[in-house]
Amino acid sequence: MKSAKLATLLQIKYPIIQAPMFLVSNTAMVIEAMKSGIAGCIPALNYRTLDDLRVAIKELKAAKVDGGSFGFNLIVNKSNLKFKGQLEVICEEGVDFIITSLGSPEETIKEAHKKNIKVFCDVTDLKFAQKVESLGADAIIAVNNEAGGHRGLMSGEELIKLLVANCIIPVISAGGVGCKADIDKMLSYGAEGVSVGSPFIASNEAGVTQEYKQACVNYGAKDIIMTERISGTPCTVINTTYVQKIGTKQSWIESFLNKNKKLKKWVKMVRFMIGTNAVTNAATKATYKTVWVAGPSIEHTTAILPVKEIITKLVS
Repeated sequence: MKSAKLATLLQIKYPIIQAPMFLVSNTAMVIEAMKSGIAGCIPALNYRTLDDLRVAIKELKAAKVDGGSFGFNLIVNKSNLKFKGQLEVICEEGVDFIITSLGSPEETIKEAHKKNIKVFCDVTDLKFAQKVESLGADAIIAVNNEAGGHRGLMSGEELIKLLVANCIIPVISAGGVGCKADIDKMLSYGAEGVSVGSPFIASNEAGVTQEYKQACVNYGAKDIIMTERISGTPCTVINTTYVQKIGTKQSWIESFLNKNKKLKKWVKMVRFMIGTNAVTNAATKATYKTVWVAGPSIEHTTAILPVKEIITKLVS
């Protein structure tokens, strides 16, 4: 594990990134991750204002006295109206790495490299992997079909081997990791590290309700399903009674409007806003409208634990 390139790239003990998770990730989680020898990442969208984002970066930099590595995730497509401001703040303050999602990372790579910030890019296929490599990405995050949230279509083995055979930069596997055996498996396929998210939802430090955390203990891989009712793009959630009630497919009118090229962008934006509000409410307060995002790796989650104990279980 220690010979994997991600450990060298980020100067960490173990080649593991605590994956950025909307609403879940926070500075407390990342600080504990750094103390335990792995890297941590937070979605920039977890902060309502740029000032809040700036404060979080300063807090994480101050916590790096004993080493560690941290980064932020940026949604780089047009749906994220805060993108340019978030990128500017991140580059001004300085972080170790940025993970880009859902769009072209070209501007992010250009600006981040001016500040010696590494850029890792989420990809789900070879075409996009080769594109981000040509733009100068430092590593590829290979999102497979067991990832939580927006996942890929290929298995970890198939995707990793395909990218390793056709790309030069390191491949980091995302999805399907809930224990050390899973990490060893991804590394055996050629990955140089792993990004792990869902097992950290049920951590003491996670910024969500106890109900959400306990759901990750009570439910397992068989309870994870895909829904189009959050962002318009298929996303994995726990199959709660409420999810069953509202269904997992777009409404007929959304489906109809999505076929109109002029209206498609706006329909997705409205669906994203509605879905995000539902996820936010379920994650941050008591409600019967439970839409909890998670991946099948919660199969290995048996208790709500401190981040450092979850990491110990992953590496030993």
